[in-house]
Amino acid sequence: MKNLPWLLIAGLVPLAGTVLIAVLPRKFEFRARWIALASSLVTLGVVIAMATQFSVGGTQKFQFVTSYKWIPAFGVNFTLGVDGVGLVLVCLAACLVPFVLLASWRDVQPGGSVKSYFGLMLVLQTVVIWVFSALDVFLFYLLFEAMLIPAYLLIGRFGGAQRSYAATKFLLYSLFGGLVMLAALIGLYVASQTLLGSGTFDFQTLSSLQINSGLQNLLFLGFFLAFAIKAPLWPLHTWLPDAAAEATPGTAVLLVALMDKVGTFGMIRYCLQLFPDASRTFAFTISILAIISIIYGALVAIGQTDIMRLISYTSVSHFGFIILGIFAFTNQSQTGSVFYMVAHGFSTAALFLVAGMMIARGKSRNIADYSGVFKVAPLLAGFVLIAGLSGLALPGLASFPGEFLVLVGSYLRYPALAIIATVAIVLSAVYILWLYQRVATGSPRGVVVGTFGEIRRREVLALSSIVALMIGLGVYPQVLTRVIEPTVKTTITRVGAVELAPTQIKDQVDKQVSKK
Repeated sequence: MKNLPWLLIAGLVPLAGTVLIAVLPRKFEFRARWIALASSLVTLGVVIAMATQFSVGGTQKFQFVTSYKWIPAFGVNFTLGVDGVGLVLVCLAACLVPFVLLASWRDVQPGGSVKSYFGLMLVLQTVVIWVFSALDVFLFYLLFEAMLIPAYLLIGRFGGAQRSYAATKFLLYSLFGGLVMLAALIGLYVASQTLLGSGTFDFQTLSSLQINSGLQNLLFLGFFLAFAIKAPLWPLHTWLPDAAAEATPGTAVLLVALMDKVGTFGMIRYCLQLFPDASRTFAFTISILAIISIIYGALVAIGQTDIMRLISYTSVSHFGFIILGIFAFTNQSQTGSVFYMVAHGFSTAALFLVAGMMIARGKSRNIADYSGVFKVAPLLAGFVLIAGLSGLALPGLASFPGEFLVLVGSYLRYPALAIIATVAIVLSAVYILWLYQRVATGSPRGVVVGTFGEIRRREVLALSSIVALMIGLGVYPQVLTRVIEPTVKTTITRVGAVELAPTQIKDQVDKQVSKK
């Protein structure tokens, strides 16, 4: 069973669903929803079966490796494989898409193409699964760029009034980052040719090269810029609020909960492991930018009047925590960052989807137009509260273990930055509780009066499934942390960061306390 090309199959199933949707006669277009849902459920089954075969702490760094010759003259292969970090993110992609499809059943407006909408979602799922498992750097780059096509079309064809502007801005930012990464990719190939005698794009070979520090710095910056735009990191974040606000709720989930994770995943997989010396050189500067993202995203979220833009800015803040943990170079912080990626995926999905359900009923994205939702639609208001509490990392929900590990691990490396990040958590409570108070409490008025109704069973199923996962991961985070930790330790070893022993940790904490 373990020798099956699991990752290849997991990506081909959604593509097969897309082909079936494409050949549907127009009069049967409504069946596209069911084909897409069935394809995503089969993909989830394949990924679950694969995950049960994963050997935690095994001798092989990457498992389920599948490799085919592609362009031998340039050392390019179609190679897929996952370590612990890649596995949990592939699982995230497989889990989220069925829930998104269920919640997005009526996203397409009359006159729109149901076939195109659901087909593009399946194509995006394929690309995301393979980008998290690519072991050829050239293949990763192609998939990294290929994500733009379905995402651009989903925003530009099915989004709101400003969809053309938002889609174009998203595309231009992403293309710029991709072009810079392409230049760095070419430089990396030339470096491998110089050091090995023949060029290669094989990740495992490249990660063992000893590239001189000056060249490392340049190549690191090329890759990092592309990943910082994708993540996004302040000040390269400005495309996200526009794109997520104008997209349909389902598209916003795929954009923020899945695609943006490719940025932080790329930092761990490529920036740290291919360019370890440069990673240490720029770590503190990047951590400062992460702190700015945390504070800036939270402050701007507090001032938003558009519910979709508010959620978008909260994600800018959350990605700051993830990036801070990555570049703190401790087992706790990096394990927390990867866990936070998964938790953020579920909590943000819940927020965007529940916001979309409110907007579908109230026909307004303006927070001030809502009041008293709890009295009219108590289930909907309950899901708003649970999703919000997960976003502010309430203990018992998925975001808490990740955020806690990030802060503890970051404190060991950058005490002052960790303290600032901890204080900034108060801001997240402000914007989440303010949002809930405005839309859910009080007497019904504005758009809530009249035809505003309770959520349907299909929507309840989608949201309750996500909530169940958030609670499960919050109560028993070990199901993921034990898979993530071995990969994190390997990454930190490659970077050359000194991991503090328990006695050293105690001594350092005591010193910080005595200084105060």
